[in-house]
Amino acid sequence: MPGKALGRLLLWVFLLAVAALSIFPVLMAMLGSVKTTVEIMTGDSVLPQVWKFSNYADAWKQVKFAQYAWNSLFVSIVSTIGTLLVAAMAAYVVDRRDFPGKRLFVTLQASTMFISVGAVVLRPQFDLMVKLNLNTSLWGVILILVSAHASTFFLLMGFFKSIPKDLDEAAMIDGSNFMKTFFRIILPLLTPGLGVAGLFAFRHAWNEYILPLVFTMTNPKLQTLTVGLANLRYGSSAAMQTNLMMAGACLSIVPILIIYVLANRTFMQVTAGSVKG
Repeated sequence: MPGKALGRLLLWVFLLAVAALSIFPVLMAMLGSVKTTVEIMTGDSVLPQVWKFSNYADAWKQVKFAQYAWNSLFVSIVSTIGTLLVAAMAAYVVDRRDFPGKRLFVTLQASTMFISVGAVVLRPQFDLMVKLNLNTSLWGVILILVSAHASTFFLLMGFFKSIPKDLDEAAMIDGSNFMKTFFRIILPLLTPGLGVAGLFAFRHAWNEYILPLVFTMTNPKLQTLTVGLANLRYGSSAAMQTNLMMAGACLSIVPILIIYVLANRTFMQVTAGSVKG
């Protein structure tokens, strides 16, 4: 018993240390968002001497926060829906059907996860969007984000394996075809997996910086929030505005928190009781 208690104590210490390390940067950003740039650079005190909540209003005005936030929401929501739809259909077919090249397809999906090519593929992606006439719109960014669905594909594969195949067979006996079975029976049971995968896909799209930066260089009105916040670093007088960047960063966290609260309800759902007998 003493050994078990010690192990539990060490586990709690480890979890608390990880939580502290995760919360500390966010807390410092929140405190820095109500400081002056001089206070942030000197680092004399943790708490601000004068709480400047006006930094949030200044960040909102200077970065055109509402417009850029709308662009980010548009990219994030559309790419998340597209990613979930494409990845769910691909995972369902791979899990339920045997076809030539199935193993090769899964291997290629896995290779895109474990082989990071980074900016190497940025130029070919941009050239492809130019040929599709999507290089001057956010649809090019969305299409590229949807194509990078490998992690969502494997995540949903695990959830599909937990759904009994008896459901498919029962639906086929009742006259349902493959697509109707997927959309009317299987997809509703995949709600927990879609909630988890959707949260990750939304977060990835919301935090994306390089793609929106490249595709909006000629049209600043289409810039996303991550690109707009980077422009807050220096003001019109070339003076650093670290405090405004932190204020804008704190504002940009709010949509992620809302999505997490909405998706968190689906995390613990199970498919128990979907098949009787």
